[in-house]
Amino acid sequence: QVQLVESGGGLVQAGGSLRLSCVASGRTFRNYPIAWFRQAPGKEREFAARISSTGSTTSYGDSVKGRFTISKDNAKNTVYLQMNSLKPEDTAVYYCATGGVGTLEKTYEFWGQGTQVTVSS
Repeated sequence: QVQLVESGGGLVQAGGSLRLSCVASGRTFRNYPIAWFRQAPGKEREFAARISSTGSTTSYGDSVKGRFTISKDNAKNTVYLQMNSLKPEDTAVYYCATGGVGTLEKTYEFWGQGTQVTVSS
Protein backbone atom coordinates (compact mmCIF):
# COMPACT_ATOMS: atom_id res chain seq x y z
CA GLN A 1 0.00 0.00 0.00
CA VAL A 2 1.00 3.60 -0.49
CA GLN A 3 -0.43 6.85 0.77
CA LEU A 4 -0.15 10.12 -1.14
CA VAL A 5 -0.95 13.52 0.33
CA GLU A 6 -1.02 16.65 -1.83
CA SER A 7 -0.70 20.22 -0.60
CA GLY A 8 0.08 23.69 -1.89
CA GLY A 9 -3.07 24.50 -3.81
CA GLY A 10 -4.87 27.81 -3.49
CA LEU A 11 -6.12 30.90 -5.25
CA VAL A 12 -3.73 32.81 -7.50
CA GLN A 13 -4.05 35.48 -10.17
CA ALA A 14 -3.35 34.72 -13.81
CA GLY A 15 0.36 34.91 -14.49
CA GLY A 16 1.24 33.85 -10.96
CA SER A 17 2.91 30.73 -9.61
CA LEU A 18 2.21 27.92 -7.19
CA ARG A 19 4.19 24.90 -6.05
CA LEU A 20 2.32 21.73 -5.26
CA SER A 21 3.79 18.99 -3.08
CA CYS A 22 2.98 15.29 -2.94
CA VAL A 23 4.29 13.38 0.06
CA ALA A 24 4.36 9.59 -0.24
CA SER A 25 4.48 6.98 2.51
CA GLY A 26 4.05 3.25 2.87
CA ARG A 27 6.19 2.26 -0.10
CA THR A 28 9.78 2.57 -1.27
CA PHE A 29 9.23 5.96 -2.83
CA ARG A 30 12.38 6.12 -4.85
CA ASN A 31 11.57 2.96 -6.81
CA TYR A 32 8.43 4.23 -8.52
CA PRO A 33 7.48 6.99 -10.95
CA ILE A 34 4.98 9.61 -9.82
CA ALA A 35 2.51 11.50 -11.97
CA TRP A 36 0.33 14.57 -11.59
CA PHE A 37 -3.13 14.67 -13.11
CA ARG A 38 -5.75 17.38 -12.95
CA GLN A 39 -9.51 17.54 -13.29
CA ALA A 40 -11.40 20.71 -14.10
CA PRO A 41 -15.12 21.02 -13.36
CA GLY A 42 -17.17 19.09 -15.89
CA LYS A 43 -14.10 17.64 -17.60
CA GLU A 44 -12.25 14.35 -17.57
CA ARG A 45 -9.08 13.91 -15.59
CA GLU A 46 -6.07 15.05 -17.63
CA PHE A 47 -2.40 14.08 -17.49
CA ALA A 48 -0.17 16.96 -16.42
CA ALA A 49 3.31 15.63 -15.65
CA ARG A 50 5.28 12.54 -14.73
CA ILE A 51 8.71 11.85 -13.28
CA SER A 52 10.65 8.61 -13.38
CA SER A 53 11.77 6.75 -10.26
CA THR A 54 15.28 8.16 -10.54
CA GLY A 55 14.08 11.64 -11.42
CA SER A 56 16.14 11.59 -14.59
CA THR A 57 13.19 11.52 -16.98
CA THR A 58 10.19 13.82 -17.04
CA SER A 59 7.22 14.23 -19.35
CA TYR A 60 4.46 16.81 -19.62
CA GLY A 61 1.04 17.22 -21.08
CA ASP A 62 0.84 19.61 -24.01
CA SER A 63 -1.26 22.11 -22.08
CA VAL A 64 1.37 22.61 -19.37
CA LYS A 65 4.62 22.07 -21.26
CA GLY A 66 7.04 24.94 -20.82
CA ARG A 67 5.18 26.32 -17.79
CA PHE A 68 5.15 23.46 -15.26
CA THR A 69 8.15 21.60 -13.86
CA ILE A 70 8.02 18.31 -11.96
CA SER A 71 10.80 17.31 -9.59
CA LYS A 72 11.36 14.93 -6.71
CA ASP A 73 13.30 14.78 -3.47
CA ASN A 74 13.79 11.13 -2.53
CA ALA A 75 15.17 12.05 0.89
CA LYS A 76 11.86 13.73 1.70
CA ASN A 77 9.64 11.25 -0.19
CA THR A 78 8.20 14.25 -1.97
CA VAL A 79 7.37 15.16 -5.54
CA TYR A 80 6.83 18.78 -6.50
CA LEU A 81 4.94 20.46 -9.31
CA GLN A 82 6.14 24.00 -9.89
CA MET A 83 3.48 25.86 -11.86
CA ASN A 84 4.40 29.16 -13.48
CA SER A 85 2.55 31.54 -15.81
CA LEU A 86 -0.74 30.17 -14.56
CA LYS A 87 -3.85 30.65 -16.65
CA PRO A 88 -7.54 30.51 -15.70
CA GLU A 89 -7.79 27.26 -17.65
CA ASP A 90 -5.33 25.69 -15.20
CA THR A 91 -8.08 25.82 -12.58
CA ALA A 92 -8.64 22.24 -11.45
CA VAL A 93 -8.19 19.75 -8.67
CA TYR A 94 -4.65 18.41 -8.92
CA TYR A 95 -3.90 14.81 -7.96
CA CYS A 96 -0.67 12.91 -7.61
CA ALA A 97 -0.66 9.22 -8.43
CA THR A 98 1.63 6.23 -8.64
CA GLY A 99 1.58 2.60 -9.66
CA GLY A 100 0.59 3.28 -13.23
CA VAL A 101 1.90 3.45 -16.75
CA GLY A 102 2.88 6.62 -18.57
CA THR A 103 0.01 9.02 -19.13
CA LEU A 104 -2.71 6.39 -18.83
CA GLU A 105 -4.84 7.59 -15.93
CA LYS A 106 -6.82 4.38 -15.55
CA THR A 107 -3.67 2.35 -14.96
CA TYR A 108 -2.71 4.29 -11.85
CA GLU A 109 -3.40 2.33 -8.69
CA PHE A 110 -2.76 4.83 -5.91
CA TRP A 111 -4.09 8.38 -5.70
CA GLY A 112 -3.97 11.28 -3.31
CA GLN A 113 -7.06 13.19 -2.23
CA GLY A 114 -6.31 16.16 -4.48
CA THR A 115 -5.60 19.84 -3.93
CA GLN A 116 -7.64 22.67 -5.47
CA VAL A 117 -5.94 25.24 -7.68
CA THR A 118 -7.97 28.25 -8.73
CA VAL A 119 -6.57 30.84 -11.14
CA SER A 120 -8.46 34.11 -11.39
CA SER A 121 -8.40 36.30 -14.49
